[in-house]
Amino acid sequence: MLVRTVRLVIGKPWLVIAFWLVAAFVIAGLAPPLPTSASQSDFLPAHYGAVKALDLQKKAFPNQQKPSAVGVVQRTDGAPLTSEDDSTVAAMVTALKARQLHLVEDVTAAPPAPNKLVQLVQVQMPERTNDNAKELRKAFKPLRDAAQTQLNGTGLKINFTGSLPVSVDLDESSSRADALVMLATLSLIFILLILIFRSPVVALLPVVLITIVYLIANGLTAMAAQGLGLVTDPSLSQILIVVLFGIGTDYILFLLFRFREGLRAGLDPTAAITAAIQRVGVAIASAAGVVIVAMLAMALSDLAMFRAMGPGLAISVAITALAGLTLVPATVSLLKTRVFWPSKSWRHESPTARFGTLGAAVSRRPALFAALSALVLIGLAIPGLSAKHSFDLTGALPSGTDSQIASRDLQRSYPLGTTDPTFVFVRSTSGPLQQDPVLAYGKTLSDIDGVAQVNGPQLSPDKTTALFALALEWDPNSIEAERAVAGPIRQAVGRSAPAGTEILLGGTTPQNADLGTALKRDYKVVFTVAAIVIMLILGLMLTSVVAPVYLMIAVGLGFLATLGATVVGVQQVRGEPGLPFILPMLVYMFVVAVGTDYNILMVARLREEMKAGRTPREAGAIAVHRAGPTIGAAGVILAGSFAALMLANNEMLASIGFAVGFGIFLTAFVMAMFLTPSLTVLLGRRAWWPGHRASVDQPGSTVPDDTEQVEVAR
Repeated sequence: MLVRTVRLVIGKPWLVIAFWLVAAFVIAGLAPPLPTSASQSDFLPAHYGAVKALDLQKKAFPNQQKPSAVGVVQRTDGAPLTSEDDSTVAAMVTALKARQLHLVEDVTAAPPAPNKLVQLVQVQMPERTNDNAKELRKAFKPLRDAAQTQLNGTGLKINFTGSLPVSVDLDESSSRADALVMLATLSLIFILLILIFRSPVVALLPVVLITIVYLIANGLTAMAAQGLGLVTDPSLSQILIVVLFGIGTDYILFLLFRFREGLRAGLDPTAAITAAIQRVGVAIASAAGVVIVAMLAMALSDLAMFRAMGPGLAISVAITALAGLTLVPATVSLLKTRVFWPSKSWRHESPTARFGTLGAAVSRRPALFAALSALVLIGLAIPGLSAKHSFDLTGALPSGTDSQIASRDLQRSYPLGTTDPTFVFVRSTSGPLQQDPVLAYGKTLSDIDGVAQVNGPQLSPDKTTALFALALEWDPNSIEAERAVAGPIRQAVGRSAPAGTEILLGGTTPQNADLGTALKRDYKVVFTVAAIVIMLILGLMLTSVVAPVYLMIAVGLGFLATLGATVVGVQQVRGEPGLPFILPMLVYMFVVAVGTDYNILMVARLREEMKAGRTPREAGAIAVHRAGPTIGAAGVILAGSFAALMLANNEMLASIGFAVGFGIFLTAFVMAMFLTPSLTVLLGRRAWWPGHRASVDQPGSTVPDDTEQVEVAR
């Protein structure tokens, strides 16, 4: 397969390039927009209690649906609202109704808050679905603009919050973040490649080629999500950018470093690119296979956002790897040594190459380097024991957005929990509910610790379902509220239920509690499956049962160290209540998968040198010398690409960018550069047991000669 790929790429490079250009044009033109959602209930499967409660609410209380948007009206000078202001709000509501705006079903004004600082305006629109989500967001904007226009010159202002306004703000901020992250990522890649190769051609290569890949991968991801009826978190588009450009640039570096090594060994450009594809092709395919399998394991998640994100990222990495084996070498084969223009440094290696010194040090004292690198990772991992989850998706909004301002002002005028109550549904399993047991149950609810207020009961028209609204003592999105509902409140509510009834909890906080339950299940299933399959891939690639074990232990330490460092950075330094709930899953997938990529590159070179007849210490020195620059450059570029997410003015993306960027830096410069080669040197040929322990080629150059490569190319 690899030989046929070499023949096609070297023999017909223009045909390969034309194929990619046509594919990008067609797929980008046909692809739908990526479906996204900011509602946690969209991510949970139907068997969770909060989703069942939402379905029951729609059936039993069809006229009591949560408003699509809530307008928060207040005076621009911060003073209490007057009776004249109340009349102004009423006039605004009447004017909005008279305009009969598209998809706006009703607009109503509530009385001013007890402290007279705000007054709420509730807007009802159709329930959001995957089919109408884009139309709803588009219809809300004229309503928001019309409401603000009505209040111009009155001394009042209005900001909107709720599921629809948050979705609109996320959509708008995501579009701006896409452009910012793309610009930052491309700038970083260009600058770093200029510094590494001193060539604008090399620096522009990823920008041009991976842009083509991005159009294809983004389009296929959107098609897959729409075809499977899945919605994703709004941050996926920015994550796709850094994954494609970061990992894509890594694969380009793998090829260019080996191409340059062949040229320095005296091969002509055709033989050098052929040797590069042969030597690096297996590593790229294996590395991509590891990332793809890890991402596909997310399809086993209980959460729809991960089930959509996993295949989407897997598609992106697969397309990137295919480009790395076809489009990139085809382009390099046409440019030949001009790819390094105007630099001449590709002709010879600096006699004071620092990675050579580093490799010699690792091979001389492998036990010391193994112990020190392991201690660094273990020390960083300890703070991870205090990790907490945050389920508040409004943290993904940039500061100063309309919905964030409205939420903040709302909480200043209403007690925590009253604006977003926890609903308790009491459903009879045998006929109409009896009044006395239901009333007694309501009194029991008011005695539960953490419940500040109980409203209800409200009976359904058929009298088979009663609804209570509980105002909790905490912010509905807080960690304290989620833990209370997941534990003591859920237990107390169920324990005191009237005989012959079923209890369901609904609302934001129960949704967060169910998300926490789903995450615990996903950690057990997805993490375990991904680790086992990655170990199998490593075992098949290395034909060894020893190396995969210590390699997976190393990447596991890298994950725990990353999580610990993120807890310090996010929870302790920045003072956030917890890590975004999607962060541990993404950190695990990227750090474990990409860390395994770098391990593959290092151990592949170690095995290659041992097979060539060198001792383990000699092989370790050469592997760090030769593979070290590739891993170092790739690690800096990929870590920097993820760090670009920190520029998106989005707390959740900033946390993801810091965590994954730092994790990749650790895997490149601590694990792959020191821990892996030092452990392999210590184990020697036993690392390849039982496959390659006795398989030793004749000593000599690790780069095949010109005759062999020209024959393959021919």
